[in-house]
Amino acid sequence: MRRMTNEPSPSTGLDFGEVALAYDQARPGYPIAAAQWLVASPADETAVVLELGAGTGKLTAQLTKVVKEVLATDPDERMLELLSHRVPQARTAAGGAEEINLPDRAVDVIAIAQALHWFDLDRAIPEMARVLRSDGVVGMVWNYRDDSIPWVRKLDRMLGSQDSAFDLPEFLADRPEVVIIDQAEFRHWQSVDREQLTGFVSSRSEVIALSPEARAEKLAEVIALYDEYDRGGGLQLPWISRCYRARFDLAARTRPPGEPVPTYDDDDGMLLIDFK
Repeated sequence: MRRMTNEPSPSTGLDFGEVALAYDQARPGYPIAAAQWLVASPADETAVVLELGAGTGKLTAQLTKVVKEVLATDPDERMLELLSHRVPQARTAAGGAEEINLPDRAVDVIAIAQALHWFDLDRAIPEMARVLRSDGVVGMVWNYRDDSIPWVRKLDRMLGSQDSAFDLPEFLADRPEVVIIDQAEFRHWQSVDREQLTGFVSSRSEVIALSPEARAEKLAEVIALYDEYDRGGGLQLPWISRCYRARFDLAARTRPPGEPVPTYDDDDGMLLIDFK
């Protein structure tokens, strides 16, 4: 059995744990339709879903409404502590995608919400492929702000284009072993008051990295924007959940043209991990 580790890869984004509560309260969730789509293959309530980089459980909460067995992991135990309170029906274990404490072919679906770019893919891809059953899929989702709304466009100018600029197919362009097989989008809205909007901004990695003075200046800009548009009932922040399903083909880099893709039989799928 391979062991999980609390040792993060160089870019795990572990700083999020320092603002875990603000992250949990202010970040948007995901619509149930997105969770259903991510695990639709196999469309089976008995499927075992492993969520990597689960954070405080924003996606986990929806996954547990779709399947009975959700194993949620994150390298930051502060995030997992909140997840355990929010989603007690999910089993949890601290660890990263680079070393997964599960036997081979143990899960039907791997779910990743807004986290793949933090992984060390050279190590994480073989590990994910190892624990995924032969007919399993990787379901990935990112939330994007819908900048067709005027006040959201202004917010984007304040925060930069980090979110909207991320493109998964482009990110994986030099990873032929990850084959995207399907994609879909789901729109949803998040009701935010002044505190929630500033909490959302405070939980962003680029704002966490600012000096205290620069962070205070950025938050003052956001508060001024909120006050400009609020009419007493808060604001509606529109989101687009962009979803992808993918499979692994680890031999893609070295397979000669025309050679068939090998297959293998699943084992009995017994879970040997000591999840909480």
